[in-house]
Amino acid sequence: MTTFVDRVVLHMQAGDGGHGCVSIHREKFKPFGGPDGGDGGHGGSVSLVVDPQVTTLLDFHFRPHLKAENGKGGAGSNRDGANGHDLLIKVPNGTVVQTLDGTVLADLVGAGTTFEAARGGRGGRGNASLANSRRKAPGFAELGEPGDQLDVVLELKSVADVGLVGFPSAGKSSLISVISAAKPKIADYPFTTLVPNLGVVRVDNHTFTVADVPGLIPGAATGKGLGLEFLRHVERCAVLVHVVDTATLEPGRDPLADIDTIEAELAEYGGLADRPRLVALNKVDVPDGQDLADIVRPDLEARGFRVFDVSAATRVGLKELTYAMAELVDESRRAAPPAEPTRIVIRPKAVDDAGFTIEAAADGSFTVRGSRPERWVRQTNFDNDEAVGFLADRLARLGVEEKLAKAGAHPGDLVRIGEREFDWQPTLYAGVDFVPGNRGTDVRLEEKSSRPAAAERLAARKARRQRPEDELVGADGDDVLGADGDGDALDEG
Repeated sequence: MTTFVDRVVLHMQAGDGGHGCVSIHREKFKPFGGPDGGDGGHGGSVSLVVDPQVTTLLDFHFRPHLKAENGKGGAGSNRDGANGHDLLIKVPNGTVVQTLDGTVLADLVGAGTTFEAARGGRGGRGNASLANSRRKAPGFAELGEPGDQLDVVLELKSVADVGLVGFPSAGKSSLISVISAAKPKIADYPFTTLVPNLGVVRVDNHTFTVADVPGLIPGAATGKGLGLEFLRHVERCAVLVHVVDTATLEPGRDPLADIDTIEAELAEYGGLADRPRLVALNKVDVPDGQDLADIVRPDLEARGFRVFDVSAATRVGLKELTYAMAELVDESRRAAPPAEPTRIVIRPKAVDDAGFTIEAAADGSFTVRGSRPERWVRQTNFDNDEAVGFLADRLARLGVEEKLAKAGAHPGDLVRIGEREFDWQPTLYAGVDFVPGNRGTDVRLEEKSSRPAAAERLAARKARRQRPEDELVGADGDDVLGADGDGDALDEG
């Protein structure tokens, strides 16, 4: 028997970006040819796409872990790494994507509808891409960004215009088998139908779909039987048809009680009160069934239902029932608002939006939140001092240093960016008159550096140029400065 699964939990992992490469071009007679490290490739993304050929989520029940391909690392000679292949997951029409707490991320209706669930990580730049006029040969490269990790719940809600509801063995499967080309399993015992069946019905120039919703019994909305598993399949139906067994031999069963029970379950499930209803009194080919149908028809019509006597075995009354279905479906389609084309909405950033925020905690620490600072931290190799200095330059240019000072941060305070924690030291003079050192090092990060700061060097240079005139002329009136202007007397011998 075919297994039907309409709710699964997927564990998605997008591909990680490849690391950038640190390389220096070398060849004969060119011992230092400049940086030529290539960039890393981007990681693959995980996307969901609607495929009409897929009707169940069974494959994901046995294979819930999905991972896209990682990006390849860069190499020397300016060779970029290959991008990871995207993972395209085919899902049935009507699949709803939710988070574990029930937040709806996407409602996939229509063939070809695509939703990117997990985005792949960016590839890190190689040292060839990081070179500039001041840092001509970077001794570091960016790390690849990790891909998104996401756990989602997929729920399948059948996309049908008409939903057949009723007790088990009421004849719903037999009815859908004679009004459409669907071939469901039919037997004379309850819960024969364990899979929602879809059928396409054509009436004159009208075409609509009918869904057979199985397993509705008292308490279905609270999880009894199979009702809770399949009640979600009536949410998209525009018309509901009560299929009532008028020839049942079960004690305590009658058409009015069956309809009241099903209506109570639909009301408890919620969201279906506005759907128009029809009542199909099935199995009137049985003499007792026709007699019971004649008895209950006035009561049902008094409640406002349109009642039809039908028989799936002899096909009595099916033409009138299908025409009534088509009429209600056509009314529902005309009342629906016209589909509007997708509007492209452009939301420019505010003038004063720096792209990050700073949150001060009660313990005196500060947290920097923003996509760019957090991404830069993830792509930084903290074992390389030059890479750390480059990160400090980027954060300073973004304005993180200035905003931390305005927020009340002091040297030595704990600052968090992403998953990293730092002791803030604004004395690094980030972004100010950088002088490259040996590859992989940064003099600003040395614990005890005797190198004066840029501001101190500039002040000393100005002081030398503005010395008083009495210090520039010797006691005998001779000029102390030599002809070369560097303060050393020229050798006249």
